[in-house]
Amino acid sequence: MRLGVSPIMADSLLIPIGTDHPAYPGHFPGQPILPGVVLLDAMIHGLSVQHHLNPDRIQIKSAKFLSPVTPGEAITLSYEETAAGNFRFELMANGRLAASGAVSFSSPGMGT
Repeated sequence: MRLGVSPIMADSLLIPIGTDHPAYPGHFPGQPILPGVVLLDAMIHGLSVQHHLNPDRIQIKSAKFLSPVTPGEAITLSYEETAAGNFRFELMANGRLAASGAVSFSSPGMGT
């Protein structure tokens, strides 16, 4: 399942995840939250689309999940590229920090 990605500004994207996302019913019944893996997938997809990078060549350097995301919350990916070509990211849910971390994309032929 691919998520739509809408640019807000050069270093920020709106990540639309529907209230009917298939992860919600089982995580957790009666009090659904979006699994961290779905947040990471949305971030990877967003960066890959914006920067024409291969999502199969990503390395997650760090990831922290700071606040649960519930159905209907607006999710925004903010990021910056470092001098080394890595990306630092923050995922905001309705204006509060839900997750943060750092990733890198390797180039073909780098042995990864």
